[in-house]
Amino acid sequence: MSAQRVFADKEAESLSKDDIYSMLSNRRRRLALNYLRETAEEVSVRELSREVAAMENGIEREELTYKQRKRVYTSLHQTHLPKLDDVGVIVYDRDRGNISLTPLATELGSFLDSTTERHVSSWSVYYLGLSGLSMLVVALAWTGLFPFSLVPDLGYAGLIAVGFAVSAALHVYTEYIAVEGDESSLSTLLAAVGWRD
Repeated sequence: MSAQRVFADKEAESLSKDDIYSMLSNRRRRLALNYLRETAEEVSVRELSREVAAMENGIEREELTYKQRKRVYTSLHQTHLPKLDDVGVIVYDRDRGNISLTPLATELGSFLDSTTERHVSSWSVYYLGLSGLSMLVVALAWTGLFPFSLVPDLGYAGLIAVGFAVSAALHVYTEYIAVEGDESSLSTLLAAVGWRD
């Protein structure tokens, strides 16, 4: 059976929180799901196991030993991939050894983003930079140096507040688009953050 088989044999209902927490309770499954999300295409168990083993050991794929690859391959093949397939998040074709995500996997986006272990969020770095810039502006305004003395203190407070508000709104919007994948549903986004007509 092809890994691109019709998804109808697995009812495309939403995942329960128990299913989500159970799936994401294991680091190896989280790493596998993150890689599948980044790749966004069908991959082989062999490729997936090499990537997960490299991430677990903090080394490049070429540096992996046979034992490291085999240990991950066996656990993915026998335990983790069947579990994810049973829940309906992936389609695992055991005969061909291929895996692909199903539409149901989009529900894991926010959970995986909050548990990712691979990198620091670009938004975290952005907010850190915005905070640093704000503190620099406040310090320069406090010294009374020209041209910072031209704007009243309340003006700087307003600019900083607007800067953070616009940044937060943009952050919410991009996170929503990443999870939902639909840029046209701005009204749904506004409803999600509590904005009512």
